[in-house]
Amino acid sequence: MCEEVMDIKSLTEEELKNLITDEGFPGFRAKQIYDWLHVKLVRDYDAMLNLPSSMRESFREKYPITVVKQVRVQESKLDGTRKYLFELSDGNYVESVFMRYKHGNSVCISSQVGCKMGCRFCASTLDGWERNLLPSEMLDQIYAITLDTKERVSNVVVMGTGEPMDNYDNFVRFYKLLTSENGLNISGRNVTVSTCGLVPMMRKLADEKLSLTLALSLHAVSDEKRRTLMPIANTYSIDELMDACQYYFEKTGRRITFEYSLVAGVNDSIEDAKQLSALAGRVGAHVNLIPVNPIKERDYERGSAKAIAAFKNKLEKNAINVTIRREMGQDIDGACGQLRRRQMLEKSNDIERK
Repeated sequence: MCEEVMDIKSLTEEELKNLITDEGFPGFRAKQIYDWLHVKLVRDYDAMLNLPSSMRESFREKYPITVVKQVRVQESKLDGTRKYLFELSDGNYVESVFMRYKHGNSVCISSQVGCKMGCRFCASTLDGWERNLLPSEMLDQIYAITLDTKERVSNVVVMGTGEPMDNYDNFVRFYKLLTSENGLNISGRNVTVSTCGLVPMMRKLADEKLSLTLALSLHAVSDEKRRTLMPIANTYSIDELMDACQYYFEKTGRRITFEYSLVAGVNDSIEDAKQLSALAGRVGAHVNLIPVNPIKERDYERGSAKAIAAFKNKLEKNAINVTIRREMGQDIDGACGQLRRRQMLEKSNDIERK
């Protein structure tokens, strides 16, 4: 157990069994509680009807169940995408997104409150970093959305607010709980996690040999250009990143995805496409092109549809597997961090008026 994990919803079934027996209750109760928390998704001990009342009362007092509280939800009139704002027990906020695809429902979750990484085109980083999320707080974003929509989630993307590799231990625990056959039992292959490029953590994740998909937020093809977009590039060079990508593939057999936000006049030239082809070819990566979401605090803009198509075509001519990310929820606060930021500003204004 990492020190940060203190709540019952973040425990594995074996850890839960040890806790229960230490409390003087029979070990078989662990499976019952685990099932209530991670399959039936109950949020209160009172709903755990097959537990003795003495046990429910004791655990309610000692081990409160971590839940997120739905504050806002925006639903797209275009495609039914739902963007959620959740409040945590300490008053902080995180965002999650529910998307329907032909291949199943997908949820994008946050891994931290705020972000330290400072990427120039991302709203998540504008107000800095507050804290890491517990495994239970990551899980409960999915659980709360499942309860709200009454639809099964089959794909999970950890690409919301935060850098998952900066919350490494909690992320790995979350992944193992999420994919447990006694929980939601989501296939590891249906879990994608992004990183802006924390090389030591990428290598550590490779050694875990998990079946997830690792997505590298690359966004530029030279160290000089990447440093203007992403402060992390001052610490790790593109060569170091590519070596880590190769190591990850060798250890896991899982192909890396390069996330590449296209910013008009910054990283969307045909020469950029040529260099990106070379990098992707070097490690056998799939490239996911993302037309950048404009945010008012930055002056970056997305290119024209023609420029985006030309960039994609150049990659394909160089035998690179490439997709343009399908844009969901275009008529709601689309970019990571925008809904949370709006809530924080409104809350701040309310306090000032009082």
